[in-house]
Amino acid sequence: MSEGLELTWMLILHLALTAVPAAAAVLVAVRGGLRSVPLLLGIALVASGAGAMLAFWAYYTDPMVGQAVSFLLVLGSVQAIAWASWSGLDREILRRLATPAALWVLSSAFVLFLGFLHGGQDEPVAMAATRFSHSLPVDNDIPRYFSEWFYEHGRDGSPLPLFSWLSSDRPPLQVGYVLSQRPFGWDEVGLHYQVTGVVVQQLWILGMWAVLCAARIRPAARGLAMFAVIVSDFAILHGFFVWPKLLAAAFLLGALAIVVSPSWAELRRSNAVAALFAALCALAMLAHGASAFVLLPLLGFAAWRGMPSWRWLAVAALVGFVALAPWSAYQRFADPPGDRLLKWQLGGMLEVTDEGALETIADGYAEAGAGGTLENKWRNLTSVAGVSETREGVRLALDYAGEGSFGNTLAALRFPRFISLLPLLGVFLLAPLAMAVARIRGSPGGAEWRFALQMLGFCVLATLVWVLLMFGGQESNATVHVGSLALPLLAICACTIGLYAVSRLLALAVVAIGATTSLALCVPSLMPIEGTSYSPFSAALATTAFAALAFLCLRGDPGDDGSRPYTAR
Repeated sequence: MSEGLELTWMLILHLALTAVPAAAAVLVAVRGGLRSVPLLLGIALVASGAGAMLAFWAYYTDPMVGQAVSFLLVLGSVQAIAWASWSGLDREILRRLATPAALWVLSSAFVLFLGFLHGGQDEPVAMAATRFSHSLPVDNDIPRYFSEWFYEHGRDGSPLPLFSWLSSDRPPLQVGYVLSQRPFGWDEVGLHYQVTGVVVQQLWILGMWAVLCAARIRPAARGLAMFAVIVSDFAILHGFFVWPKLLAAAFLLGALAIVVSPSWAELRRSNAVAALFAALCALAMLAHGASAFVLLPLLGFAAWRGMPSWRWLAVAALVGFVALAPWSAYQRFADPPGDRLLKWQLGGMLEVTDEGALETIADGYAEAGAGGTLENKWRNLTSVAGVSETREGVRLALDYAGEGSFGNTLAALRFPRFISLLPLLGVFLLAPLAMAVARIRGSPGGAEWRFALQMLGFCVLATLVWVLLMFGGQESNATVHVGSLALPLLAICACTIGLYAVSRLLALAVVAIGATTSLALCVPSLMPIEGTSYSPFSAALATTAFAALAFLCLRGDPGDDGSRPYTAR
C-alpha cells in the first residue's frame, strides 16, 4: 500500500509540474480573446515543450542556473494563471478544454498503474523494457542517463556515451522535461523519471483532441476514436516504455490540427499561427528525429490545402530556425558528429563511423546498387504489411498453446503488432473495406466521412514517404518503432471515425474487440522481475482510471454537437 501511495503522489506531482506552464499559456491566451480549442491546445503543447527546452539550455549553461529556471518556470506560471484568472474567464471555453485535460490525467494514471500491475517500482526502467513486449533495448533509459550528466555537470565536458549513443545522437526534449522537474522530486532507482516519462508521453492526447476538434468531428465519434487509441496495446506499450516517440507525436498532431481545420484559408494568413505551426514542428523534431517521416508529408498536405503567404512562410522559417539552431550547433561543436541516427535510418549504417551523413547515405546506396535498393524498399513495404511476421507469430502461438505455455503464446501474438503497421491495426483494418462497401451502396457524407478519407489518404502518403526514405535492409527496416508513432495513432483514429461514418454499431463493435484484445495482451506480465508480484492497489487504480476513461469518452457531450466553427477568435 505504501508503494502505491508513493506512486500516486509522484503521479500528481509530475502531472502538476507538466501542466502548469501549459495552463498558464492557455489562460493568458483566453484572457487575450482566443477561443479556438485546437489553437489553444497547440499553445499548451508549445508552452510545455518550450519550458522543457528552456530548462535544458539553462542546465547546460550551469546547473545552478538550471535549478533557478526550474523554480522560476513554475512560480512564473502560477503567477500568470493567477493574473489571467483574476477578472474571470470564459467558462464555456474552459469546459471545452477540461475534457482533453481529464483524458490526459486519466490516461497517465491508467498506463502507469497498469504498467506497475505486477510491481517493479524498485526497478522501473527495467520493468518498462519487458512489461508489454519482448525485451526492448536501452532507449527508454537514454533521456534519464543524459539528464543525470547535465544536472551535475552542465557544459563541463561531454557526457560519456551510453551503449555508443552520444548525447548529440538523440534530440533533447525529454531530457529537458526531466531536468525541469528534477529539483521537485528525485530518487536513485528512476521511479520519478519513469512517472515523468509516462506523463509527457500522454501529451499526444492533447494533439489528437486538437485534430478531432479542428475537423469538427461530433462528440460521440470523437470520444469513441479517443477511447480506441488510448486503450490500444500500441499506445499502452509506448506510453510505458518511455522513449520520447509518443511525445514527438503530440507536437506533430498539434501541427496537423492547424492544417486540417476548415479555417485553414484564414489560418494560413496569420503570422501568429505561422509561429505556432513552426514551433510545433520544431518541437516534434527536438523530441525525436523520426518525426521527419510524418513532417514531410504534413508540409505537402498543407501546400495541397492551400499555400500560405510568403510572409507566413518567412515567419515559420524564422521560428523554426531559432528553435532548432542551438541544438544543431550543439551536435556540430559540443559533442560531434551527432548524426548516427540519420546514418542508420537513411544510410543503413548502424556502426559509428567518421564519415559525414551525406557521404554515408551515398555510399550505402552505391554499395546496394539499383537492384539492392529496390529489394530494400520492397523489404520495407513487406515489413509494413507484416504478412510473414503475422504468419510466424500465429504459428508459434498455436504451437505454444498446444504445449500449454500461456506466456509464450501471448508473446508470440504481441510481437507482430510491435513490428509491423498493418498487424498493429488489426481489427481496425475493417474500416477501409466497410467504407468501400458504403461508397458502392451510396454517397456517404458529413465531417466524419471527409475526415476519415483525408486522414487515411494522409496515412498512406506518410507510409510511402517512410518506406522510400528508410534505407531498408537488415539494419534499418521500416518497422513501427523506428518510424514516427504519429502514423499508427492517426491510422487507428481515422479507421474508427471511418467506421463510425458507416455504422455506429459497427464502430462500437470494432472498438470493443480492439479494447478487449489490447487488455488481454497487456494485463498479464510475461517477464516479471524476480521478487515482484501483482499489486491489488495498482489493479484497483488502473481499473478505476479505465472505467473513468470509458465514461468520459463514450458519454458524448450534449452541449457540443461539433457544429460550432473553431475560428481563431
